[in-house]
Amino acid sequence: MTDVQQTISPVDGQVYVERKLATQNQIDLALAQAVSAQKAWQSLSVNQRVEICTKAVDIFVSQKGDIAREITWQMGRPIQYAGGEVAGFEERARYMISVAEEALSPVALPEKAGFTRYIKKEALGIVLIIAPWNFPLLTAINSIMPALMAGNGVLLKHSAHTPLCAERLVHAFTEAGLPEGVFQYLHMSHQDTEYLIKADQVAHVAFTGSVSGGASVEKAAAGRFIGMGLELGGKDPAYVREDADLDSAVATVIDGAFFNSGQSCCGIERIYVHEAVYDDFLEKAVALVKAYRLGLPDDPTTTLGPLVKAGAADFVRQQINDAIAQGAVAHIDPSAFPMDQEGTPYLAPQLLTSVDHSMRVMTEESFGPVVGVQKVRSDDEAIGLMNDSEFGLTAAIFTQDVEAGIALGERVQTGTFFINRCDYLDPGLAWTGIKNSGRGCTLSVLGYDALTRPKSFHIKQP
Repeated sequence: MTDVQQTISPVDGQVYVERKLATQNQIDLALAQAVSAQKAWQSLSVNQRVEICTKAVDIFVSQKGDIAREITWQMGRPIQYAGGEVAGFEERARYMISVAEEALSPVALPEKAGFTRYIKKEALGIVLIIAPWNFPLLTAINSIMPALMAGNGVLLKHSAHTPLCAERLVHAFTEAGLPEGVFQYLHMSHQDTEYLIKADQVAHVAFTGSVSGGASVEKAAAGRFIGMGLELGGKDPAYVREDADLDSAVATVIDGAFFNSGQSCCGIERIYVHEAVYDDFLEKAVALVKAYRLGLPDDPTTTLGPLVKAGAADFVRQQINDAIAQGAVAHIDPSAFPMDQEGTPYLAPQLLTSVDHSMRVMTEESFGPVVGVQKVRSDDEAIGLMNDSEFGLTAAIFTQDVEAGIALGERVQTGTFFINRCDYLDPGLAWTGIKNSGRGCTLSVLGYDALTRPKSFHIKQP
């Protein structure tokens, strides 16, 4: 087994970053440092932690240009959008700092004669965060900031595709004055990541990735009775009702389907359109998809970059080919996108119709630039199809009748329900999923609950 981790850039297929993997001795040392440093960090007041974490965000955001270029070269996002990840990072980080005092305040109970009673929220200890490459800053900060603000120590294992994100994050917090050892990164093999999950010192694991990856994390932690947050992806649906603002709906769902080359857990992967507006929707949607520019992501005119690796593009190509073989109609000619080449991460966008749930492209997570559009006759049919999935991360309905939309949303099996928007995380709302989209919660004041333990104080006055 190699002790070196290479990051192959999807931009040109060359090695962009090379790092030595941590040895078990280095992992053990990091754990020991984390345990020692966490105790002192936990003893600080919330306001003291606010000061350091706010300064870390300031430092990180000041490096936006360099960070954006690194994201582009590590995972392929077009440079014109890469800076948006830093903006999203800042929004979430500052929000989670702003609600820390509320989230961490003791729970006071009604007065009871002769007694004092309250519930304190204490840090867990050491939190292991395993972050993905597709939104490498946003997914990571969802857990990093509340974990630190709650007084925990954090060990960050980032994807091999985006190791520089881990290094940038830790360096910003270190420069801001975070005590040494409180927040560390480790570049590790899968085997050593499992070793760390099993370590007695680790009290919680936050993982974002595939369903199979989540199962491996659960297996590694089995019998340890520790907390766990698992965000495992989706096959998120959108339904366009007959009363929808069609121009807005088309622009929103197409962006939701193809932004980041479709590599979003909460991206739109299947669209249901009422038959009354289906033809108009399709005409507008096809025109919009054809306007994408597939190209080198460091070119500021590129709007669709490569997938993270050639294997990911091949997987989506196979889904598309299988659907066409089953009768689906492809509306985009790949030859109109010269960068689309088999065996490379560059893949033309595709919109399919005449699709149904017998096809993999409508049931299996694609994580690429393809979306199926299915005609429906009623709200009931749309809701039935939206719920016909092993996933339940987000779902969206487009309608001008908000009350009717909310009533339909009550019936949709999902963690987050949108009306007239999609593919966005509001840090004030709990980020959670059901079914195979995972379990647990990040963001909002509720995002602190999994990263603290309640301790009850029951005092009888003398």
